[in-house]
Amino acid sequence: MPSPIRMIAPVGMSRPPRYCGGNGGIGGKGCPGAYPYPGWPGPGAAPLLCAGITTYSPLRRAKVGPGKKVGIVGLGGLGHMGVKLAKAMGAHVVVFTTSENKRQDALRLGADDVVLSRNKEEMEKCARTFDFILDCVAADHDINAFLNLLTLNGNLTLVGAPEKPLSVGAFALIFGNKTLSGSAIGGIAETQEMLDFCGNHNITSDVEVIPIQQINEAYERILKSDVKYRFSIDMASLKD
Repeated sequence: MPSPIRMIAPVGMSRPPRYCGGNGGIGGKGCPGAYPYPGWPGPGAAPLLCAGITTYSPLRRAKVGPGKKVGIVGLGGLGHMGVKLAKAMGAHVVVFTTSENKRQDALRLGADDVVLSRNKEEMEKCARTFDFILDCVAADHDINAFLNLLTLNGNLTLVGAPEKPLSVGAFALIFGNKTLSGSAIGGIAETQEMLDFCGNHNITSDVEVIPIQQINEAYERILKSDVKYRFSIDMASLKD
């Protein structure tokens, strides 16, 4: 029997979905403007319209797949989705993190290797070996250290948004014909493609479901990076 089709709707639709997270939510049929999704994925599908498409779009644009070596900088709401998607696409995935405590979680999510970006020796071993790097860090950091890891014609794409401008060394780009770019989200067709891909590969976000009454507490926890890796709000709690 074919899986039932459910709908994933952007937040703001006239008929709210059951679970909301990031820019989207999931619910039953009848949500205007919603995207079809095979099966019933649960609240972990809600952030796919945010973190999912934000990371899927640049990975597809870079033609990530078998034989490609991909770096994911930062293991948070965006980074953990980048790991899952790049691995499902067939790439060799390496996570860069400043925290040894995130090593095991990165491997659990599908990373082939984990590099501590503060370890100079580990970083030097990675020099000129990456085809593509997805930078998911929203805090100030040395972007040149990661540009130096790209191979010939390699690309680094920013999806994190640091508050202050990043300093980019010209020679980090010139030598090796490297490129630095940014990416936001995708269009309607690409978003549907992402949802189909995630449905076919059983990919959802790692979420913590909260009632709407805990929204302020959740916000404070986000500021402290105290969530793995997204909050989804159970909209049924609006009745309480």
